[in-house]
Amino acid sequence: MTPPDARRAACARCLRPQATCLCALVQPTAHRTEVLVLQHPQEQRQAKNSVALLRLSLARCEVVVGEHFAPAALQAFLQRPGGHTWLLYPDVPAAPAPPAPAPAAGVPQRLVVIDATWRKSLRMLLEHPLLAALPRLALHAPAPTRYRAIRAARRADQVSTLEATVQALVQLEGPSVDAARLLDAFGRFVAGLAARRGTSGGLIP
Repeated sequence: MTPPDARRAACARCLRPQATCLCALVQPTAHRTEVLVLQHPQEQRQAKNSVALLRLSLARCEVVVGEHFAPAALQAFLQRPGGHTWLLYPDVPAAPAPPAPAPAAGVPQRLVVIDATWRKSLRMLLEHPLLAALPRLALHAPAPTRYRAIRAARRADQVSTLEATVQALVQLEGPSVDAARLLDAFGRFVAGLAARRGTSGGLIP
């Protein structure tokens, strides 16, 4: 058994308890697109949250934790000079996607990702007009999620934030993004959580 002190001590790199440290799973993944993750505070505390592994594996990934953002602060996060910004979010009736301009060749891309439950992500979108005004990027036939061992999904196209972001990078950049190694690492992360779930019973909250 893991000593109690080891469970409480946090890794200085991934900031998780030593008993659940992610560092051995990190897969440095080359990409050109800047990634900005807006993470709901409740997701930050979830054992099954995939953003920590995503942040450590992507060289150009920034994570901002918050639920309500002042317009000026959000504008500073979203509109970096010299790039085209996409919001990774489907076109839904409650928040229709604005017209999306065709991206110019050679222009740097930025991808904004909301890390939250579906209901909370929609609320964040509706409460922040700057987010809702961004052109959308929707996933084309997303692969089945590896999350099923630890988290029930209502729809077949529901995937983790890590999986969605990696698939979006492949859509934007093509096969130059080596997605397989990072997705395999995420699969091992889920397997570890599932093994711990087996000792505690039930889905991990």
